[in-house]
Amino acid sequence: MKIYTKTGDKGTTALFGGTRVPKHHIRIDSYGTVDELNSHIGLIRDQDIDPKYKSDLIKIQDRLFTIGAILATDPEKAVLKSGKKRLAIPTISVEDITFLEEQIDQMNEALPPMTHFVLPGGHTTVSFCHIARCVCRRAERLSTALFELEPFEENALPYLNRLSDYLFVLARKLSFDLKAEEIKWVPSKEN
Repeated sequence: MKIYTKTGDKGTTALFGGTRVPKHHIRIDSYGTVDELNSHIGLIRDQDIDPKYKSDLIKIQDRLFTIGAILATDPEKAVLKSGKKRLAIPTISVEDITFLEEQIDQMNEALPPMTHFVLPGGHTTVSFCHIARCVCRRAERLSTALFELEPFEENALPYLNRLSDYLFVLARKLSFDLKAEEIKWVPSKEN
């Protein structure tokens, strides 16, 4: 398989199904941001963290590829007029969302209660989590804007929403595990 095709040299790219759109199309921005998020999660996984988290992150990366496929598919080509699927696009299940919720709950049980917002940082690995969380929120914002224009499988949106929560709690849990300082944000009284 050749890496370069030259078909995008004039600023367009093909969606799954063959439809060509400009590279600045919100659909491309949406799945491109999900891809960026997936790379950041790979960076977290490459750190010296508990193997359980690494395993969970691999599962999450797989689900992000699924969301990327959903977002990269022309909705008109995904389903026939009869309602049958035309393209073999995987789905995000309620169980995928529940998995994230269960992981969040398990990590939260080991953490002190949160009384304030926390400043991102304290350890490089924790900072990688916060960066991934921010990219996840951007992916969610772009995807919700796309959904308003061209609806797609709706479980993808709550998955992204829950994933940003997961990444926040993972950052807190890694701070705890690594004995990194978690600095609370207390609004300044000086104006």
